[in-house]
Amino acid sequence: HMNKPVIGLTASHDLLTDDLKMGHFYIDAIRKNGAIPLVLPLTLDEEEAGQLADTLDGFLFSGGPDVHPFLFGEETLAGCGDFSPLRDSSELLLLSQVYERKKPVLGICRGAQLINIALGGDIYQDIFSQLSGRVPIAHRQPFNATHPAHRVAVEAGSRLAQISESLSLEVNSLHHQAIRNVAPCLTVCGRASDGIIEAVEQPGHPFLLGVQWHPEQLAGKYSHADRLFSAFIKACRKA
Repeated sequence: HMNKPVIGLTASHDLLTDDLKMGHFYIDAIRKNGAIPLVLPLTLDEEEAGQLADTLDGFLFSGGPDVHPFLFGEETLAGCGDFSPLRDSSELLLLSQVYERKKPVLGICRGAQLINIALGGDIYQDIFSQLSGRVPIAHRQPFNATHPAHRVAVEAGSRLAQISESLSLEVNSLHHQAIRNVAPCLTVCGRASDGIIEAVEQPGHPFLLGVQWHPEQLAGKYSHADRLFSAFIKACRKA
């Protein structure tokens, strides 16, 4: 009997209590698709990050607070939210070690933005104030995240299209920041109808994909969400 792949999961950071937190949706989606989720600490040094990158089979960078604007060379704008210094530093360290070893990576919401920033791209600090010229759709949806709020047009021929088996995905939406300039090694594989980038991937990488929505909250109800987790976990098994 084959060992299940073990997937490192970046934890949430409760900024009020300084405690580590983990949403059960992430845990459930990984377990239901055949892997063991391992929640990582909020503090990691380079050596520890390297050891984890060697040891674990794949990494999920989860949602959470905003990334500090200094990390992509900007001053803080009105509309930017709170940040977690611990998450910013340990996740950037971890990602660089994981990326070097070509381990499979799935980024969700903040995770997708973090991947883009780490690899040389940047983000909108607040889409609603920065794109007020064209009114974006509700990227902060007014109802429960287990229901979709808008559609994402998927790029034909992309890995995301291959995985989803569809070029139009119904997704939920819980963000006010978004990828602006895409990192040189990434390509856009999904957009919302207002043009906002919703998914990026690296062609030729064993598995590097970031999505702006929360597939973990759609898993079990929307086949594209389960397909995403099972494709990720399949790649982790190979690694």
